[in-house]
Amino acid sequence: MEQRLKLASKTDSLHLVEKFVDEFSVSCNIDHDVYGNILIAALEAANNAITHGNKLNEKKQVEIIFSKDDEKILLTVKDEGFGFDYQDIPDPTSPENLENMSGRGVFLMSKLSDEIEFEKNGSLVRMTFFLLK
Repeated sequence: MEQRLKLASKTDSLHLVEKFVDEFSVSCNIDHDVYGNILIAALEAANNAITHGNKLNEKKQVEIIFSKDDEKILLTVKDEGFGFDYQDIPDPTSPENLENMSGRGVFLMSKLSDEIEFEKNGSLVRMTFFLLK
């Protein structure tokens, strides 16, 4: 099963992400704990794609793709930006970064998903969520 959503790069689009996650979770009967992780990770990834990837350029789109099989859910978020160095993000839990509001999204996504990978120089993020048995 696969579902897709394309968004304009404006922060007002984030409510569509929440609705998309809700509808996908209901249609697939996703466990509440997994749903919470997916929702927060999807919102963080979409916000990063809109704000940092596409730089709030409403002519550029963000695409969100959900796919599900018996064992896992894959969440892919793509933007039209140039990407970023995902290996050089400061640890937001380090004392010197605690007051820095930047860099928390990728940290949250990596903690909430079971696996995370970046492609296309960071303009595509794919997160895996294993289904609870």
